[in-house]
Amino acid sequence: MGNLHDDLVRQQMTFVIIDFEATTPVGHPPQPIEVAALALRYTNDGWAESGRSTSLIQPPAFAPVTWANTAQSGLTPGHFTTAPTPAEALGALDRRFTGQSRYLLVAQHATTEANIIHHQREHCPTLARIDLIDTIPLAKHIFPGLANYKLDTLLAQLSIAHPADRHRATADVAVTAQVFTDLINIADRGRAIGGLTELVTIAGRTAKANQPTQQHLFEP
Repeated sequence: MGNLHDDLVRQQMTFVIIDFEATTPVGHPPQPIEVAALALRYTNDGWAESGRSTSLIQPPAFAPVTWANTAQSGLTPGHFTTAPTPAEALGALDRRFTGQSRYLLVAQHATTEANIIHHQREHCPTLARIDLIDTIPLAKHIFPGLANYKLDTLLAQLSIAHPADRHRATADVAVTAQVFTDLINIADRGRAIGGLTELVTIAGRTAKANQPTQQHLFEP
C-alpha cells in the first residue's frame, strides 16, 4: 500500500457512494424518486463492502414521473404505486448511519446529490450533515485533459463495462463505486494524493447543512 491507502486504513473512514434519480418540476427543486447507497471501507486486504441500500421513493403530486424520466431510466408511474414516501425511504437510509463510524459520501457531480439531500434534510438529518467527495474533480486530478468528465466518459477511460440499466440508481452507484475505487488506486500507485486530507482538499464538498449561515450585513 502507498501513503493514501495507508491513511485510509488508519482513518477508518467509510465511503458511502450515493445516487438519486429525480424528477425536475418547474419552480421546485428536483424531487427524489429512487436512491441507492453502497458503503465501502479500505482495509489491509483492500476495498470491502460494508453495506448497501436501495429504494424507490414516492414522488409528490406536483412532480410526477414524466415521459422524460421513463425514457432515461425506464421508470413509469406504475413503479411507484406502493413506493415508500420520502420520509419513509430517506428515514430508513438515515438510520443506517451510526455514531460509531466516520463517513464521507461519494457521488458523481456531488452538487446534485448534495442539493437533493439538503432539500430533504428533515427526513434524513444525519445524512444531511455528511460531507461529500466528488468524483469529477478527483478524475480531473488523475486524468487532466479529458474532453469531459461525464460518468460514461470515465467508464470508458477506466475500461469499466457500461451497465445495461444505466440511469437506475443501483446501477449508477455500482459503477460510480468502481470509478471511485479505481481513481483512488491509481492515485495511490502514482503518489498523486498523499492522504485523506489531501483527497478532501482536491475533491471534497461541504454538506450544505455544515456550511455557515450567512448573516445579514446590517443587524437591527
